[in-house]
Amino acid sequence: MSRPTLAQLSTGTLTVVVATVALLAVSGSTGVLEVAVLVAFAIALGTLTTALLVTVSAHRTASADAASTRRQSQPQDREQARDQPQSIGQQPELAHQG
Repeated sequence: MSRPTLAQLSTGTLTVVVATVALLAVSGSTGVLEVAVLVAFAIALGTLTTALLVTVSAHRTASADAASTRRQSQPQDREQARDQPQSIGQQPELAHQG
């Protein structure tokens, strides 16, 4: 797993702060244990948010790398496909059909 960027950390921190304030406002908790549980939940939510953002970012980077590799090899693939015979039941595409 790659390290989170500043934007991802900021999003996670903002999630913690907003979730904490919202949970405390809605629940009306005043006890130390109740507040501690709500804060722990908000911290877990912020951590999950940051982890998901890092995962999505890594997935996008991998997809972009794969797409650039496909684009580079695509002209060769077309030439190879043109030279290979078509499978049974598959109609050849004619110029006027495209």
